[in-house]
Amino acid sequence: MSRPILLSNGQMHVGLDTYGLVNDLYFPHVGLENHTTGKNLRHRIGVYVDGAFSWLDDETWDIRLDYYNDVLLSRIIAVNDRLQVRLEFDDCVDSEFTALIRNVHVINTADHDREIRLFMHQVFMISDSNASDTVQYLAEERSLVHYKGHRAFLVKGVHSDGSPFDSYSVGIFGLEGREGTFRDAEDGELSGNNVEHGRVDSVIGFHLQVGSNSSQRVYYWIAAGRSEREAQKISNTIEGDGALHHILKTANWWADWIAPTKKLAKKLPEEYQQGFVRSALIIKSQIDKHGAVIASTDTTMLNYERDAYAYCWPRDAAHVLWPLMRIGYTDELLRFFAFARRSLHDDGYLSHKYQADGAIGPSWHPRVARDGKAAPPIQTDETALVMFLFGQYYRQHVDAELLTNFYVTLIKPMANFLSGYVDKDGLPLASYDLWEEKDLTNTYTTAVTYAALVEASYLAEQGGDTESAIRWREAADEMLAKRDVFWDEERQYFIKGYLDRDDPNTIDRTIDSSSLYAVIMFGYFDLDDERVSRAYNTMRGTITVDNTKVIRYEHDAYRRLDDEHSNPWPVTTLWMAQYALQHGDDSTARAALDWVQSVMFTSGVLAEQYDMSDQPLSVAPLTWSQAEYMSVLLDMITEQEAA
Repeated sequence: MSRPILLSNGQMHVGLDTYGLVNDLYFPHVGLENHTTGKNLRHRIGVYVDGAFSWLDDETWDIRLDYYNDVLLSRIIAVNDRLQVRLEFDDCVDSEFTALIRNVHVINTADHDREIRLFMHQVFMISDSNASDTVQYLAEERSLVHYKGHRAFLVKGVHSDGSPFDSYSVGIFGLEGREGTFRDAEDGELSGNNVEHGRVDSVIGFHLQVGSNSSQRVYYWIAAGRSEREAQKISNTIEGDGALHHILKTANWWADWIAPTKKLAKKLPEEYQQGFVRSALIIKSQIDKHGAVIASTDTTMLNYERDAYAYCWPRDAAHVLWPLMRIGYTDELLRFFAFARRSLHDDGYLSHKYQADGAIGPSWHPRVARDGKAAPPIQTDETALVMFLFGQYYRQHVDAELLTNFYVTLIKPMANFLSGYVDKDGLPLASYDLWEEKDLTNTYTTAVTYAALVEASYLAEQGGDTESAIRWREAADEMLAKRDVFWDEERQYFIKGYLDRDDPNTIDRTIDSSSLYAVIMFGYFDLDDERVSRAYNTMRGTITVDNTKVIRYEHDAYRRLDDEHSNPWPVTTLWMAQYALQHGDDSTARAALDWVQSVMFTSGVLAEQYDMSDQPLSVAPLTWSQAEYMSVLLDMITEQEAA
């Protein structure tokens, strides 16, 4: 199940599913320590009225999810005609404190007065661990606390007059034949159990007297801390100031942050403005306070796969930060460069992927090369793209302090690695491709490495390191001189890559969208090179669906639903749109862009890929999808201003 609503402040991150329920709750990092991981761990919301009960996910509610006024504050409306109840939620993660706050408007649409009981259910697996958690009712504070070790989650709820919730219970789930304490709510009464340990959950209830065609409000929050005392302090602050004050304060913080994007969005056709703004908000929600850019916080895949995407791939991060850099954001870029500097291997390369705290993430890349010798388990483009991004950022800001802070500790080690990790022809040694599947000297990585060394040489010149500038430029020029090896005359396309360019049996001639994208976007081939236009036509004829959607490469089997059809990706489709814009083919660019926009959730969220009926597959959001959507729209603005 996708996460159409993301709420975040860089330390606490919450993903709401298509029912408006909490499915992911990360703390104290975006993407690390998800305390609700697992398909049976989503929080629930229920209503009891006139002897009938309903959970929001029982398919009897009409639910609409959106963001409120282009800030990272959700606007969710749930209507149940059978119960004659309407619920409206305004939700945020506080901009200052690690707390999820929900303003719930309970509306009685019947023509008579009624008591409506609202139940809020919480379930955690604290720190992604099966070890025993504890939940307790705190009588003096009129709240519940879930805790284990250095993590505590304090649950509080009040009526609009400030009075506390009316009922509660705590218990266990998934043990001793018990589904969970949420079942206790289904008769409209909670048993008031005070403490439990193991795999635990809890419920609080609000008993609301609501007049005919009238309403009541309740405020609910979960405050997270490294101790119960810290969580209690946050909760007390919210209660003292008023939850609504914190919601409005958070809305204002996001309005200030998104202002540069909204200003730029006005230059776009009206139909793209909201998607552009929402994509920026979603990207920001995926960035940890300490610099990690998370590929996706959606953990749906954990229900079926070995792992999810809640990691920072340096390559993905560079692609994601590109549109933010173009708009003029700086803090996100600088924090990421600092993250990369902390994570850099002593040999000057960045690893496959990282946790949000900088620890190396899990990997399927071996540390042994095909010849049996030790080799770094890397994708060279991960290092190269960070190098390229830094160079482009410096060109935009030309700040001597940037070089002082990063040249010796980040730029020089990376450039030395990239210029030295080459074969006898001066081309990059084999490493895993962009899609993490094939160990090759591939076109994408070579093009990116070439561009990275050009940027490194420029930075060395700026820093007065003439020797390094010459050496890195010579390495780049050597790669450029060998570029023809990547052209496949027979297929009229750029090869995916090779192991031994003198052995035709080791050349991979798969039509791969990343090969064309890389040679264009990183200047490895000239745009007016006839081979580029021929490759574009080949791509259109082989891996483009309905002249609009682009799959990653020929016969891509990843999440394919049948033996015939590979799935199109927004990322690769938007690459085609970027090329089309550069060549004045506005109709193709618009068709690709419009397809991507058509599969967006109302909130602006884009998935990693879609099946042939345009249903989302894999994670949603994929942060990279949002970034490429923004990049195309920025290109449209650039084209308009140049005209």
